[in-house]
Amino acid sequence: MIKVTLTNDILKKISAIDENRFSLKTIELSQVTKNRLRKNSKKKSSYASNKLEGNPLTEAQANEAIESDNHKHFLKPEQEVRNYFLALVFLEEKLKNKEPFSKKLLLEVQEIVEKGASKEKIGLRGEMPPVVLFAVYDSESGAPEYIPPEYTDIPALLSELIEYVNTTDDHPLIIAAVVHYQLVTIHPFEDGNGRTARLMSGYILDYYGYGFNSIGSLEEYFAYDPDEYYASLQMGLPALYYSGRENPPHPEIWIHYFLRMVELYSNKVCELSKSSADDALDGSWSYLNAKEKDLLRYLLNNRMFEFTPIEVSKKLGVTNKTVINRCVKLTTNGFLIPNIVRERVRSYSLSEFTKKNEKKILEKSN
Repeated sequence: MIKVTLTNDILKKISAIDENRFSLKTIELSQVTKNRLRKNSKKKSSYASNKLEGNPLTEAQANEAIESDNHKHFLKPEQEVRNYFLALVFLEEKLKNKEPFSKKLLLEVQEIVEKGASKEKIGLRGEMPPVVLFAVYDSESGAPEYIPPEYTDIPALLSELIEYVNTTDDHPLIIAAVVHYQLVTIHPFEDGNGRTARLMSGYILDYYGYGFNSIGSLEEYFAYDPDEYYASLQMGLPALYYSGRENPPHPEIWIHYFLRMVELYSNKVCELSKSSADDALDGSWSYLNAKEKDLLRYLLNNRMFEFTPIEVSKKLGVTNKTVINRCVKLTTNGFLIPNIVRERVRSYSLSEFTKKNEKKILEKSN
């Protein structure tokens, strides 16, 4: 099991990432913008994570595969990209219920990653045929680059990892880095280990609030330099798991690399969110007519954070239907949130997007 000692350099990187995390909380995007950025981020992650495994698709081809009809016949590289995207969507749903890290969740994710593959590639790997060595082989020389632990050791190693994740008081960024390393190193599956490791490491970041609104792609940063990514995981150790990889003498090599990638990724998310917030406000504002803009200004100036159309219609001297129509347009563009009771809209509230951008909205209204 990898054991991490916190150095000054590691603590500095954690602090820098935390600063970005807190900075991001001051930026509010409309739901429409969030959805667009999140979908685009999942596409980029699906492309980049598979690129690390040698998938030959271009980013445009990967996006096309993701957007294609489910009933289409997909080639293996296309299916791999689609599977990763589906696994991200699956984990997004699991996050809503704060499902903890578990063997069950791990197996579910790997099954999605390997959707369409033969049955023996789904689930924990078993015994190999006589005189056949299970290893990761160099594609050119054919020599084993990494020889994982025996299949009989996998259940105990996974149990140790799961217990660590659910009981440790380590910083969440360290937990995510450990999960990534351990899953790649234990290599519990016949195929899909790297992709599953990146997905589960990302899930840990999301689980503890370091997912940066699911915007941006950490996998993209790993894929910028695959050689550095794999060298950081290998730490210069021998190919055999039992010759040092089970308890690496210098785990800071991987931890430093992982945190550096998260810092770069979080920097980019902050930049993207700031520019998108301005673009989103300008874009949403442009879809409103003068009367709808006047209504929004009235609501802000009178601190009406929650209201019913009827009370506003009385104050403005217009019909209830007129206010409702304007509220629908403001809702569509992310300025209002409808409060629904028994499938009917009973009132409206100003969205967080509106409240965070109040000053800019009022400036636009003058």
